[in-house]
Amino acid sequence: MSKTIISLKDVDYAYEKKPVLTNINFDIPQGAFMGLVGPNGGGKTTLIKLILGLLKPDNGSVSLFDEPIGKFKNWNHIGFVSQKSNTFNKGFPATVFEVVSMGLTARIGYLKFFTKKDKAKVSQAINQVGMSDYAHQNIGNLSGGQQQRVFIARSLVNDPKLLILDEPTVGVDNENVQRFYELLHQLNQERNITLLLVTHDTGIMTEHATDIVCLNKTLYFHGDPAEYSSLTKQDLSHFYGHPINLVTHDH
Repeated sequence: MSKTIISLKDVDYAYEKKPVLTNINFDIPQGAFMGLVGPNGGGKTTLIKLILGLLKPDNGSVSLFDEPIGKFKNWNHIGFVSQKSNTFNKGFPATVFEVVSMGLTARIGYLKFFTKKDKAKVSQAINQVGMSDYAHQNIGNLSGGQQQRVFIARSLVNDPKLLILDEPTVGVDNENVQRFYELLHQLNQERNITLLLVTHDTGIMTEHATDIVCLNKTLYFHGDPAEYSSLTKQDLSHFYGHPINLVTHDH
């Protein structure tokens, strides 16, 4: 029986008494690749903050790895990648190796020296995302897609069991988007890392995800990609709260 990595039960949350999330219920089992989709302002970012323990639900409960989030301590099991590429300071004076090494800082401390084993882990993480040839280049010289691979490597260096990505392809050129999703698919299939991906790209989700959740303040859909693909334009317009134009992806 697979382990439950994330579990939300009857979760409500409001900002200044204005409901943002209402009656959210779903589980993410170990090894899943879940796509979280929905309109802007639909509560996706708030949901991620609740899962990361940055916010507390007004009602209901959040559990991580079968533990109530208030008792959860193993945060090194969770990696997080945000919308870095479109806001990253290209003048930041650090190499790819140095940026990935930062992923170990929380575990070993800021003033500790990296051991040979630590350096080997950094090199391994860089290799896993296909960036070994760029290890000693300044990260500001890389493309958006390459930078996002580096930020994934920074999360991988601690051997996470769950990787949460918040619209990671914002600012990434179209040519590299498919390669980026192929990397995520590889991490999910070969390393059994559970993925939660927030995205607006529903087309690519139906190709790679095992589950899709559609969120617009409440849970409108939770099912597999085949079910999601069978939804009509009218169904999606109802979920999103405005007319939806379906886009076909050719990869």
